[in-house]
Amino acid sequence: MKSRTQLMFVSVLWALVFVSSAGVVYVKHQARTLFFELERLSVERDRLNIEWGRLQLEQSAWSAHGFVEQVANRQLKMTLPSATEVKIVQP
Repeated sequence: MKSRTQLMFVSVLWALVFVSSAGVVYVKHQARTLFFELERLSVERDRLNIEWGRLQLEQSAWSAHGFVEQVANRQLKMTLPSATEVKIVQP
């Protein structure tokens, strides 16, 4: 009777070792998958930061006073009024 109990105990231990090892393999695979996803997202973040910086530079160039004045002069044919044409309105 004792050997049957010992055999069952050893069988249960082997089953637990097998389940534990399968769990370790699964968790390691998940960790690698998540690590590669994190690396991919880091590369994407860096790419988007570079693009954001370029857009900020472009926006600052488009909103610069000199550029706005050039566009108004060339495309809209706008000019600055002379000093005699300026009227100051006071309340």
